[in-house]
Amino acid sequence: MDPSYFFSFATYLPCHPFTTILQLKSSRRVCSRTGNMSDDEGTKKGAKSYEDRLKAVSIISKPLAGKKLTKKLYKLVKKASSAKNVKRGVKEVVKGLKKGEKGICLIAGDIYPVDVISHLAVLCEEKDTPYIYVPSKHDLGSAAAVKRPTSCVLVSNKDAGKEEKETYAKMVLEIKEASTA
Repeated sequence: MDPSYFFSFATYLPCHPFTTILQLKSSRRVCSRTGNMSDDEGTKKGAKSYEDRLKAVSIISKPLAGKKLTKKLYKLVKKASSAKNVKRGVKEVVKGLKKGEKGICLIAGDIYPVDVISHLAVLCEEKDTPYIYVPSKHDLGSAAAVKRPTSCVLVSNKDAGKEEKETYAKMVLEIKEASTA
């Protein structure tokens, strides 16, 4: 079939799947029914704000990191993952905590079902490990240099340089402040 058939068919049905294909080809086409532009008016697809991510956070996610602290923690995880000082996922984090490894535990607050991560906070408190919840498992996974979303991360400061240890110590203090508030 020639493309003109689809174009004429798509003009009769403005919300037909073929119109989406045509709209992608011409970035300025507007859907006649909804009035939305096809390129989402310059915003990145899937980009959510901190406030949007907070809507998906479970009720047990306390202490929850604020916006600035979350960004700082993601940067810390990125640096630690490049230095191979990160345990990713529930199994690795639990194993590391039971072996007595020290570090900062970051737990994603938007995990469903909550039973998957509910025991981590108790385990961290028993081992005197600072922990905090962050709003997004997707952002936590990307910060940990993993393609998939990650439910929790244990960041240790072994084999770290002087600057990384200072950053680590600052984050421990901020997490303790957030947990007492």
